[in-house]
Amino acid sequence: MATIVQKIKVTVLSITHPQKNKATSYHLGQLKAKLAKLRRDLISPSGGGGGGGALGFDVARTGVASVGFVGFPSVGKSTLMSKLTGTHSEVSEIDFTTLTTVPGTVKVHGAPIQILDLPGIIEGANDGRGRGRQGKVIILFPVARTCNLIFIVLDVLKPLGDKKIIEGELEAFGIRLNKKPPAISVRRKDKGGIAITNTVPLTNIDQEEIKAVLSEYKLSNADVTIREPNCTSDDLVDVIEGNRVYIPAIYIDAISIEELDLLYKIPHSVPVSSKEWLNVDELIEQMWEALQLVRVYTKPHGQAPDYSAPVVLRRDKSSIEDFCNAIHKEIAKQMKYAIVWGSSAKHARGQKVGLDHVLEDEDVVHIAKR
Repeated sequence: MATIVQKIKVTVLSITHPQKNKATSYHLGQLKAKLAKLRRDLISPSGGGGGGGALGFDVARTGVASVGFVGFPSVGKSTLMSKLTGTHSEVSEIDFTTLTTVPGTVKVHGAPIQILDLPGIIEGANDGRGRGRQGKVIILFPVARTCNLIFIVLDVLKPLGDKKIIEGELEAFGIRLNKKPPAISVRRKDKGGIAITNTVPLTNIDQEEIKAVLSEYKLSNADVTIREPNCTSDDLVDVIEGNRVYIPAIYIDAISIEELDLLYKIPHSVPVSSKEWLNVDELIEQMWEALQLVRVYTKPHGQAPDYSAPVVLRRDKSSIEDFCNAIHKEIAKQMKYAIVWGSSAKHARGQKVGLDHVLEDEDVVHIAKR
């Protein structure tokens, strides 16, 4: 019986080199859906066994957000990690020096950010490579999926080539970089067959391919609505799988001054030199922006605001209620009202608000209890 890895290889080959009599939209749609299901099984096999495979990858999460370093072995991840955090991560010219996740912390604008040095990527891991002597390396992908931001460290001698390969590996494991979920909905129903509605032209997918993907997932009754311009069968598969993660990424490399122009041509890139501490401040600022964090300062009654220890919130969860819960869950229940000073307040003298008020970066808040 063929293994999952063997099935993946056959399916990839069929997609890239389809047989002439089967090179139809329907057939390719089925193949892409099948490949997504096989890769899902590769990451999370239904059976047990293989105990201890994730040894060294269970890292206690600390700080308000986590940033994962991803790249090929020996491109300088560990060196930059050590310089940023002061945490020792084994550095060597030998490939696969880092075989476990090494955590560290860097404080940015008063907020502790956890940095994770992940094992070096193996090209072809999505097709099952990396399961021999370096078998644990494949576990880096589930860890990367939990990060709030990914630093992709490139080799300056071949940055575009490495970028394409690394993105392909992460994509295969359900990680979407610098993207948003596609505007596609698939609603299952009990009867009525397949109904397809599109509010934008279908330029990269047709109805046959949509039906093929649904068929592979045994969806014979469903309403499909597509509002995503230029959507593909891969986008449809992502929506049906429902387990994709959308993570911002910053591309970095240890470079010299002469090489700055080359790296700046890559979107979302920050060229740095950890040896000369060149451009690292810009990297830290871009990290802060990408993480979308909000600092909020507390103001006790009759006292000046405490600017030494901000309460750090995610921008999408930065209401007064979120602020209260970050300090103690009972505070929201005891709150009568809050007074806010800063960007989110209507008046410079302060604004009285309720639990649903959304805070901005560097706001000051006083909580009045009942």
